[in-house]
Amino acid sequence: MSRKPRKYRALAGPVLALALLVPTGAAGAAPAPAATAAPAHFMVVGPAGDLARTEESVRAVGGTVVQSWPQIGVLVATSTDPGFAEAVRKQPGVQQAGASRNLVEWLPPTRSTALEPTEGTAAPAAINALGDTEPLEAEQWDLPLIKADKAHLLSQGDRDVTVGVLDYGIDPEHPDLKPNLDVSKSVSCVNQGIPDQSPAAWAPQNAEQDHGTHVAGTIAAARNGIGVAGVAPNVSLASVRLIDDGGFIYPEYAVCGFVWAAEHGFDITNNSYFVDPWYLWCDTDPDQKAAAEAVRRAVDYAAGRDVVNVASAGNSNWDLSKPILDENSPNNGGPTQSRQTGDECEVLPGELDGVVNVGSTGVQSVKSYFSNYGLGSVDVTAPGGDKNQIPQTPSANGRILSTLPGGGWGWKQGTSMSGPHAAGVVALLRSTHPEWKATQVAKVLEAQADRLPCPEVYDPDGDGEPDAVCEGGASGAGFYGAGMIDALDAVR
Repeated sequence: MSRKPRKYRALAGPVLALALLVPTGAAGAAPAPAATAAPAHFMVVGPAGDLARTEESVRAVGGTVVQSWPQIGVLVATSTDPGFAEAVRKQPGVQQAGASRNLVEWLPPTRSTALEPTEGTAAPAAINALGDTEPLEAEQWDLPLIKADKAHLLSQGDRDVTVGVLDYGIDPEHPDLKPNLDVSKSVSCVNQGIPDQSPAAWAPQNAEQDHGTHVAGTIAAARNGIGVAGVAPNVSLASVRLIDDGGFIYPEYAVCGFVWAAEHGFDITNNSYFVDPWYLWCDTDPDQKAAAEAVRRAVDYAAGRDVVNVASAGNSNWDLSKPILDENSPNNGGPTQSRQTGDECEVLPGELDGVVNVGSTGVQSVKSYFSNYGLGSVDVTAPGGDKNQIPQTPSANGRILSTLPGGGWGWKQGTSMSGPHAAGVVALLRSTHPEWKATQVAKVLEAQADRLPCPEVYDPDGDGEPDAVCEGGASGAGFYGAGMIDALDAVR
């Protein structure tokens, strides 16, 4: 979890082919937005503990306070004035302020949080009366890769450990998840960051909103003779919906999720996403700086309340330790910008201090062709699938099999799938050592990881040209951080 000094960073999610590029400019330099018919959303940062003066300043320049977190000094405001942020920054009690999304009404097609959509579904599994293995476990090559099958002979986790799945929501009726889902701690944050605990708000609304249910199954699908097994099949899950119906995770949603986790007894959060609409949030732009600071404070607040926050490293095959040209931000409306990003830019939340950043491998324990990497940028690695690395399983499917809404199962690949494997191992660690603090758990996760050396040549497409360069030699740190997570060591 401790990081080497950062060089340059890259985005933590899939690259989307979006609209027209504008000429290259300084990182984060945004064109002036036009006035919008609907109120735009802004993050306003003030002193932690008391936002009364800050809220007065918001109203003084024509804004409306829609949600406030005085414990971290952050609030959400709306205004129809595109100059609101600049005006409120000059007011008392305001330290920073900026738009939480691009001020454009048009939205492109739904933004996807996974590298690829579900590739087929497994037939509903028959109940295994013996209950020794799950009916679809033969397809789960990922469990023995991290020794989770052996770990389960010693421990399957403690019900008192809660993992918050900050995502699209968890299907509350799925037979593999219902036994472990704590509805009392579940919530939606997609209404301007205002918590809503009604199941209609936090549960997936349709079969396309399957990402969170898939993630949840990897973490804690029950060993109940049905379907698949999770890495920590006896721990509790909480559904925290951060992804709206358009497929976006805006800063106020993330802030709401981390604060909720901090104040409702969560032990771990899984974050298989990056915060929209900027792939990298750059402090050189006052709007982006304010929103990033809001998320940073929320993550720090959760970590200070003893939460281990786990995130996915991203699916662009980018070296996160090298300079990156970001040509696809903002991703919720044009025009996109071409900007050279550097030390002043971060992916949220994966690159924040206090977050465990997880890369991905396939069944051969080789970096997935899509996984981001970088010396000092990835903390550990875990199975995320790779369609080109073929397992010896009945289906020979190199992706990750897990739960889907509607009581089904199916395959996905991406660092979105590797993150929950790490969250599951963290859950086993916290179950075995409940006295350990979050910082100690994260350090032990790295210390117990199995080293993976750098491949001599990394050429997954076989065209004779290296597709990535791994730094670190025998340590493999450039691709894998501390190495492959180890569930068996976690329960010993």
